[in-house]
Amino acid sequence: MSLTSQRRLAAELMKVGKTRVWVDPEDVDRVSSAITREEIRKLIHEGSIKKIPKTSISRGRKRTRRKELLAGRHKGPGSTKGSAGAGKSRWVIRIRSIRRRLRSLRDKRFVTTQTYRKLTLMAKGGTFRSASHLDEYIETHKLARRR
Repeated sequence: MSLTSQRRLAAELMKVGKTRVWVDPEDVDRVSSAITREEIRKLIHEGSIKKIPKTSISRGRKRTRRKELLAGRHKGPGSTKGSAGAGKSRWVIRIRSIRRRLRSLRDKRFVTTQTYRKLTLMAKGGTFRSASHLDEYIETHKLARRR
């Protein structure tokens, strides 16, 4: 009482895979006796053969992981991706060059101590992309000390 050919025909008619064909356990005898497409079509219409709904991928694990990540878990050094220059080290290189430029400007007396303090805090906040951007900012806002 194999239903392989019936399953194959039903799958073709319903345009689904063979695994998504459901056969009513009480009508197995009627289904096994059906050999033509017309008979299978009739059984589908009656409800003896049905389409199993598609099962989608559960997002439950994804949600819990996201919650944990927001709480700061799974972020150790083993989870970091990207090049050696990515992340923290890039920031360190940038802020050091900006602070170096600011110190030199203060020591050469291009900017006042008050301006230096203000710009240092701005640099800490991530206002400047680079030392050249800092120079541009000083120029546009006329923060250079008058000669």
